[in-house]
Amino acid sequence: MITLKKVNITETILRDANQSLIATRMSFDQFAPILKELDNAGYYSLECWGGATFDSCLRYLNEDPWERLSKIKSVVTKTPLQMLLRGQNILGYKHYPDDVVRRFIKMAVYHGIDIIRIFDALNDYRNIKVAMDETKKQGAHAQGTIVYTVSPIHDVDNYTNLAKQLENMGADSICIKDMAGLLMPNIAYDLVKNIKENVKIPVFLHSHCTNGLAEMSYLKAVEAGVDGIDSAISSLCSGTAQPPTESMHYALTSAGYNTNLDKDKLTIINNFFKPIREHFISSGRLDPKVLTPRPEGLINQIPGGMLSNMISQLKAQNSLDKLDSVLAEVPKVRKDLGYPPLVTPMSQMVGTQATVNVLTGERYKMILKEVKAYCRGEYGKAPGEINNEVMKKALGNETPIEGRYASTLPPAFENAKKEISELSTREEDILSYLSFPQIAKEFLSNRNNNPSVEYTRIETKSTAV
Repeated sequence: MITLKKVNITETILRDANQSLIATRMSFDQFAPILKELDNAGYYSLECWGGATFDSCLRYLNEDPWERLSKIKSVVTKTPLQMLLRGQNILGYKHYPDDVVRRFIKMAVYHGIDIIRIFDALNDYRNIKVAMDETKKQGAHAQGTIVYTVSPIHDVDNYTNLAKQLENMGADSICIKDMAGLLMPNIAYDLVKNIKENVKIPVFLHSHCTNGLAEMSYLKAVEAGVDGIDSAISSLCSGTAQPPTESMHYALTSAGYNTNLDKDKLTIINNFFKPIREHFISSGRLDPKVLTPRPEGLINQIPGGMLSNMISQLKAQNSLDKLDSVLAEVPKVRKDLGYPPLVTPMSQMVGTQATVNVLTGERYKMILKEVKAYCRGEYGKAPGEINNEVMKKALGNETPIEGRYASTLPPAFENAKKEISELSTREEDILSYLSFPQIAKEFLSNRNNNPSVEYTRIETKSTAV
């Protein structure tokens, strides 16, 4: 009997596809009826939390993100639940002290998370060490992440060394995270092959269809031996999201691979999300433009979310005519800052600084406080050398931080507990407040003023892999 090579499929409809296409506006009630089918479809994992979901629940959906996770877990009992964590940043844009990182992960696993994909925007693994350690302590699967980008200092050897570091740190698996859809098919093959030859743990690939490459890169990665890929059910796929689950399933099956997916279940899931897609199109939340590949991104390397932010900033200044100048300035700023990958929060930093440079008419006449913090070392070690003149303008005579910035931060949980004691003493609420202070306070206040809406802690059982 011939055993087919298995390719694990992670479904992103509840997190990344939702986030990339409709700004994470899908409520729990909208997808709740299809959870059981998702659980029975044969997925390796279901990505449903982390990223922007936490912020969106509190800010826009009037949902408790912890309750949302518990409710998903109460239905999805067979398929591991997965989340995306920004290392020491958790789900926000700044570094948190270690006590907060550990408590957050412990609570996430308690409420049902089985796999945590942990990344650092700069691939500075000092910033994921605590998160990796706590994930494993809680019995969950720690997936270490390589943030993929293209620059003169990033190549296959560089990424292979990062993979070795992750394995040595105790990662259970590795994810190559191609957030801007820049990974060329031939590079995908070489990169996966080289990493697989040098590490023993499973390797996964995450990409976006933004520039029209992801399906080709996925296939080449599979040929090179990748263990799993991320995809989105076809009703809400492609564009700035992931390749269609069904198409990848059929292509891989035809090529002799086993995805473990049930095609009939996939049809049911896809049909369920079709009217939801139409709802978001008619409401204006899903802009058909984001479904069209934009290969120009292969030149400027600007993710879709970063581009929309720059356009909003320019519109606010009545300077949309300067967009081309800003797009030309982005790679220059990125080079000056040591070629950081354009992923949150670096994408916002680089894009806004480029915008400021163009609008002021003088490069670095005004330097963002976040860029100064980056130069100071608060976000970690830059991948390359930061321009000396930019460093001088940003820091003056101040000496950059040599060690791990989070080590300089005092514990924060107990102080936060006191700060919101009148609103709540529940640990989940304190962690929500630490993550997004103003939004969480407003959410908790509204909840307290509406006592008919009660939170019920749901006991969960881990299905960690």
